[in-house]
Amino acid sequence: MAFVVTENCIKCKYTDCVAVCPADAFYEGPNFLAISPIDCIDCGLCVPECPAEAIYQEDELPEDQKEFTELNAELALVWPRIVEVKPAPTDADSWNGVANKLKLIET
Repeated sequence: MAFVVTENCIKCKYTDCVAVCPADAFYEGPNFLAISPIDCIDCGLCVPECPAEAIYQEDELPEDQKEFTELNAELALVWPRIVEVKPAPTDADSWNGVANKLKLIET
């Protein structure tokens, strides 16, 4: 079972989670991060590091976030790997907790 980045990461894209990932399983898009289910070793270290609380164990995903399992897998195949913390977008805090952001994801 892998961990999955969900909707609240969109436009927040805090990268605190990247620093603790021993498997380098994170991939970076323009305004979202994805976890590769191939690379993820199911350690869970990323979960408490996410200020947006956007990372879940695959089998604990809220029902309305299930589509992010496939989305993470697809995006991790095309986006570059991220292994270092980067500054969050300047407006990240204003997007944290905003609902219905899926349409805003940039691929």
